[in-house]
Amino acid sequence: METRLLNILVCPLCKGPLTVNATHTELLCKADQLAFPVRDGIPVMLTNEARVLDQTESA
Repeated sequence: METRLLNILVCPLCKGPLTVNATHTELLCKADQLAFPVRDGIPVMLTNEARVLDQTESA
């Protein structure tokens, strides 16, 4: 994923920063404990498509 795109994208709920989880191809919001999927290089920023992070991932 392009760095420029990552600098623009924020969490749709809290408007906070996102981090990349390359192993799962997801964008993580630590504040809301959500992981947004990246499918075919396109981030899916819908809350109903996000999964909740478990305790080991949120630390």
